[in-house]
Amino acid sequence: MDRKRAALIFAAAWISAALLSWFLYRRTRDPQSEQLAVVVAARRDLIAGTLLKDSDLAKVTLRKREAPKGHITRPQDAVNRAVLVDVAANEPLLDQKLARRSGTEGIAATIEEGKRAVAVKVEPNTGLLELLEPNSRVDVIYTRPGRMAEAITTTVLQNVKVLSVGRRVRPGEKVDTKATRLPVVTLVVTPEEAQKLELAKSQGKISLVMRNAADPSRLANTQPVTTEALDPLALVRGGARRPPTRAAPRVEPEPPAGNGEAGNSPDLKKKKKAEPPPRAVVDVFRGAKHTQEVFR
Repeated sequence: MDRKRAALIFAAAWISAALLSWFLYRRTRDPQSEQLAVVVAARRDLIAGTLLKDSDLAKVTLRKREAPKGHITRPQDAVNRAVLVDVAANEPLLDQKLARRSGTEGIAATIEEGKRAVAVKVEPNTGLLELLEPNSRVDVIYTRPGRMAEAITTTVLQNVKVLSVGRRVRPGEKVDTKATRLPVVTLVVTPEEAQKLELAKSQGKISLVMRNAADPSRLANTQPVTTEALDPLALVRGGARRPPTRAAPRVEPEPPAGNGEAGNSPDLKKKKKAEPPPRAVVDVFRGAKHTQEVFR
């Protein structure tokens, strides 16, 4: 009985060891049997506009099913191309996130095809610079200064992308507002919008209005706003302050020279009665010269 029991225990131990060895073998062998892919990744954190060099790239091995779509497999396919968005360290590089080889390097590579970058000066005391970030969205408002009857304000551009704020091209960086008296905000616009913006800059004052980047709505009524929106009676009061026109005395025509009875002739009396009285008489002053205009 003791020998049979020992044999059974030995056999059970042998089978358990064999099963454990097979399980461990499968666990170490299975990952090697999966298909792997070598992708090119960033060796360090890269900001948008960085021109890639060999020292910025590294090869990373991933499971083929985990490799992102559009990944780059050879470092030479990424060298001398600019990244269009920020890339974290060890993040695989995607072809759609890199500028074309024929594109310009640096931040200019981040400008979309068919768009232009235009700089707009912003007063530092408005407080908007602390809120604006690259990739923010703004509206551009044009104001023409002048007298009450001449001043207007209108929205010339809507939902415009901010490319940079001063020298800052990456969100989160600090802006040195003391570095320049009038910091510059660079906007990405179409060529037609760039012409309109330059014309507005030369004719009046430009202001930026920050908006929610997720809000695509547009202002339906872009008609200029006049001073009547602030004070509807401003122009009326301005006209009431004008000096009133003085009424001129009525001037009777003198009788013709000659016989005294000629002035009392029936024809002249009929002519005097036929002439209607003047509707208005206006005094006109041209320097020291004074004349009267009679309106019948």
